[in-house]
Amino acid sequence: MSSDNFDFQALSRTGRATGRLSARPAPAVWIVLAAAIALAWVGLATLALRAVETRSPGESLAGDGLLDGVVSLPMPAFLDSLLALCLNPVVAAGSTPGLFLLTTAMWFLMAVAMMLPSAAPMVKTYCEIADTAAAKGEQAVHPLVLVAGYLSVWLAAAVGLATLDLMFRSVFSAAPLASASPGIAAALLAIAGFYQFSALKEACLKKCRMPFPILFARWSTRPAAIFRLGLDEGVWCLGCCWALMLVMFAVGTMNLFWMVLLALFAVVEKQAPSRLVGRLAGTILLVWAGALLFTGA
Repeated sequence: MSSDNFDFQALSRTGRATGRLSARPAPAVWIVLAAAIALAWVGLATLALRAVETRSPGESLAGDGLLDGVVSLPMPAFLDSLLALCLNPVVAAGSTPGLFLLTTAMWFLMAVAMMLPSAAPMVKTYCEIADTAAAKGEQAVHPLVLVAGYLSVWLAAAVGLATLDLMFRSVFSAAPLASASPGIAAALLAIAGFYQFSALKEACLKKCRMPFPILFARWSTRPAAIFRLGLDEGVWCLGCCWALMLVMFAVGTMNLFWMVLLALFAVVEKQAPSRLVGRLAGTILLVWAGALLFTGA
């Protein structure tokens, strides 16, 4: 049965529209993903702008000039609380659970904005397979189920990053570690740099660059199986990019310049035909770590 026969004429107008979206889900998926990424970046930009406004002149970070001339807009109470935690968690903390949940939300927002764009080839490949199946009259699990599994991994990673973040903040000031503790910042940069040359990084990168064999071999019409497939794809992505998230601790979690730069790097590295880009980045991180350790000693 061809998808051309899926006219859903027996349904209402809303039902027909929903049925056609289910038969051809790719456009809806791209709209949802684009909206999620855009909203994440708008939220992060708003938080970064408020962070710049509250810094003293001597605390400016690289990239703060990108926000010059941008009008500050009112924020919901949740984002105001989140910003307060980013700037001074000790003062802003009302309760330990609330502090942890808001810090986790901050890191998850960063993960959505920075890592979801790099997952576009995986989502596109699945949409193509699902579209082909639907054209043959076969069932296909909606691609957003795959995306939900993928983001679940980064939500779990956000929990770990938030725990590490709060540990650092309990010892050091809210300033980036590069200023508060050059030694720890250099260690994190060195970990990220050395990981760029590791075999595990290479294995995870290969999986991220070639999603078709995995998605095709594990194709299923069961939502639970596709969700697990999204989890697996998320694990490969996390294995590829987790060390880069450590850079945010060194430069400051609300540094919009570095968020954009690392997001672009994640996309370029996964699309590059060789490891030259990744190894160049690793070298830069190691040199940076050495320079920071030397100047901060």
